[in-house]
Amino acid sequence: MPDARVESAIAHWAPRFVSNGVPLADFEEVTAGIERWEDWCGAWCRRAAVHEELGRKALAQGFGLSAGEHLTRAAVCYHFAKFVFVVDYEQMKAAHARAVECRQLALPHLQPPGERVLVPYEGTRLAAILRKPPAVTRPPVVVMCMGLDSTKEEMDSNEVVFLNRGMATLTFDGPGQGEGEYELAIRGDYEAPVKSVIDYIESRDDLDATRVGVWGLSLGGYYAPRAAAFEKRVKACVALSGPYDFGDLWDTLPELTRETFRVRSKLDTPEAARKHAATLSLKGVAAKITCPLLVITGKLDRIVPWQDTERLVREASGPAEFLLIEDGNHVVNNRIYRYRAQSGDWMAVHLGANGV
Repeated sequence: MPDARVESAIAHWAPRFVSNGVPLADFEEVTAGIERWEDWCGAWCRRAAVHEELGRKALAQGFGLSAGEHLTRAAVCYHFAKFVFVVDYEQMKAAHARAVECRQLALPHLQPPGERVLVPYEGTRLAAILRKPPAVTRPPVVVMCMGLDSTKEEMDSNEVVFLNRGMATLTFDGPGQGEGEYELAIRGDYEAPVKSVIDYIESRDDLDATRVGVWGLSLGGYYAPRAAAFEKRVKACVALSGPYDFGDLWDTLPELTRETFRVRSKLDTPEAARKHAATLSLKGVAAKITCPLLVITGKLDRIVPWQDTERLVREASGPAEFLLIEDGNHVVNNRIYRYRAQSGDWMAVHLGANGV
């Protein structure tokens, strides 16, 4: 019998892999060879290593642009090796370390280049990637909030949407996310890490901290509006396929999603995870959102019902727009041409970027 966990991963996330940088042939070939979920991480690491070798060879030959492309692709493949692979923690951590290393090696060679930064946060630091558009003095900044299983190493194709329109991007791993998942548990009051990120932006004289937007996808589509509700330095917010109340969705979530949430919340039982999920809610919070808000979702989303995002729009107090894509799936990864450029244009207008 096919492993239901493998089938679930393929069914729910295939468009996401491809839209975020995994070659279609890689996805088809790697997943076709996986019979057990326990083999998922190793299979993807082997394919990632192919791209990593190409990247390191290009670096050694002095072909920086090619190296950046190969190593970014390697990082994405390593990321998807570990993204919800919590059955073997040490194997997952090893794959994650490769993703971080490859993306960091790529950063100086990207167009525009990136910079690894560490944001002070409650006695520790949050790892982030800062990229700035070329020839723009003190650009506005889009703070990019990750979801349950996304990390900053997956975001290249999303970052360029804003960079090409004259905005900087600061993509960070928050509590329970990426490099933050080992020390810090998932927390519902995500305004706390976003506050630290904006404080960091204010400390830099090459960024315009008076023009900060937040963007988030999937669970980050809850985190971003949650932060905007309490952090009034946020001037605009884009929320993509985020839950209104994570606890209300618990019983319908994929098994891999529930288990990943439990592990990254540092909880011992599914019952404790269910209870914690209920603390990730916009009830009584959405009305505090006063900045411009753009909410995007797909009507065919099988993870977060589109009615969740519509409710957020109805309850927000500021100007709110709702983009419902009739044939879109979760995070609308199957129809990125219907929202990515449009959300970049929207953010550029509201942050006064000069690349619209």
